[in-house]
Amino acid sequence: MGSANGLASMQGKQPLFSFGVISDVQYADIPDGRSFIGVPRYYRHSLLILQNAVQRWNNHQKLKFVMNFGDIVDGFCPKDQSLEAVKKVVNEFEKFNGPAYHMIGNHCLYNLPRHMLLPLLKISSVDGRAYYDFSPTPEYRFVVLDGYDISAIGWPHNHPNTLEALKFLGEKNPNTEKNSPAGLVGLERRFLMFNGAVGKEQIKWLDAVLQDATKLNQKVVVCCHVPLDPGSASPEALLWNCNEVMDVIHRYNCVKVCLAGHDHQGGHSIDTHGIHHRVLEAALECPPGTDAFGHIDAYDDRLSLVGTGWMQSTDMCFTP
Repeated sequence: MGSANGLASMQGKQPLFSFGVISDVQYADIPDGRSFIGVPRYYRHSLLILQNAVQRWNNHQKLKFVMNFGDIVDGFCPKDQSLEAVKKVVNEFEKFNGPAYHMIGNHCLYNLPRHMLLPLLKISSVDGRAYYDFSPTPEYRFVVLDGYDISAIGWPHNHPNTLEALKFLGEKNPNTEKNSPAGLVGLERRFLMFNGAVGKEQIKWLDAVLQDATKLNQKVVVCCHVPLDPGSASPEALLWNCNEVMDVIHRYNCVKVCLAGHDHQGGHSIDTHGIHHRVLEAALECPPGTDAFGHIDAYDDRLSLVGTGWMQSTDMCFTP
């Protein structure tokens, strides 16, 4: 009874706070289908996964908030149903007994333009921007990036961000079909239309937030729909300017973990600066009877992801 080992004492330690996570629900009221590479997708079942997740999160009773890592509706959703489909999924998140924080993904933007989407997701926005930060406790700050800041989807056709994205894709991807990586090699394969970039103003904002977090001695968790580290995701799923974003992050010691979605099979890496990159497994590709969601316990020296179903549990330890 009295011979508690180190592991047992660590397991007995209470987290500073906990929060729920889910990614790539991609709901649509259409028959099951497949991705462009043939992976089965279960468009209606994904809503049941979200409902299971919310029920589990509420039963946990100690979750401070939940985070949705983007793509709540699928691009194949009939466009006359897009608005109601987004509302339907958001309504499920609102059944959680606490705040739900959202980030936008490419499939969200296939369905609705930013000016309609952001109010539904309760993202307070200036000029259509979808990046923000919050501190659930004094010890931690969460930074939510907008990976489609510079993008050929979601903005009006003549918007400067659309034009910049199209020019960029024209220079980087010689294919007529800009979602095709044919002929692109290695990390060049990220230059696809379904990815995007963080713009210059957002880069300046990120730098200022990390400066402030450093002064306050906060640990930072960076969240983005699109992955930032090549070790955690396939090249085709990376942010266009992931190097530029990580250069800013690596100037500081405050960022401990980067969380993302988008690459449905999930992944985990630790970069050269010791930052964990965890890409969350998608709800969309879980067959009926299976799930993919979880919650994360935050401690002074680690984030511990407790996965359900296809979402793998992951202990992300770091220097406090």
